Amino acid sequence: MTILVTGGTGLVGSRLLRRFAEAGVDCRGLVRPGKELPAGVISIQGDILSPDSLAAAVEGVTAVIHLAAQFRTGDEAEIWKVNLEGTRNMIAAVKEHASDARFLMASTSNVYDPDVSHPGREDDHVTPTLAYPASKVEAENELRTSGLNWSILRLPFVYGDQDGHLESVPSMVAALKWHPAQKLSVLHHEDIATAFELALTGAMDGLVVNIADEAPLTIFEIAQIVGVTYESSSEPLSNPWKGHMDVALSRSLGFQPTVSTVYEAIREGKL
Repeated sequence: MTILVTGGTGLVGSRLLRRFAEAGVDCRGLVRPGKELPAGVISIQGDILSPDSLAAAVEGVTAVIHLAAQFRTGDEAEIWKVNLEGTRNMIAAVKEHASDARFLMASTSNVYDPDVSHPGREDDHVTPTLAYPASKVEAENELRTSGLNWSILRLPFVYGDQDGHLESVPSMVAALKWHPAQKLSVLHHEDIATAFELALTGAMDGLVVNIADEAPLTIFEIAQIVGVTYESSSEPLSNPWKGHMDVALSRSLGFQPTVSTVYEAIREGKL
């Protein structure tokens, strides 16, 4: 099996590629000039926004893991360009040069409406308005109708491997005035690899699947874990399921997180 990973220099991709390389998986990373990938990964220069650069990257691969995305910017046009047009370019390249390859795409828990009446489920009708989740929904639709063998993994808030992501939560959500009892589904980087390894077997073919660990965390708990004071409140929580995903489907397909909770990650020194 030969796997191409896009977004291999990002928060998720760099850690996923390192784990694959350490496990002896034959993997390539699509990178722009000047970017470096973990040891043991074949570097293929290219850009998802440059269709002509993609043929060599996908030639001969048995699977593509599409992680490349843009969300850390206020430029909505750039978000749509990378997340939708970039995905369209990757789909076109795979259809032309590796049509039998399995195409796995990372999406996001942010697609679920904040006022949903239950933890977000894969069959919910989603209508996000912000550019990042809205562009990911459109990218999902492009893949679902592509004719390729596909899977879409909707990932929650990702943490671990000293990425600093968990530490960023209190200040980020304080600015948005989130209630301290608001919960977030979360997932350790180790189990992003667990999930994609399962998807590569075909267990998730043709499915959109929520991936998360066993215990959503409140904002208050996250603040305590990272040693930050967050204002407490006993006021009612208006949207109790915002940020919380239903993971029953993933469990029925065989996904079991190896780091079941953040507290386990703490005990094992994996933050």
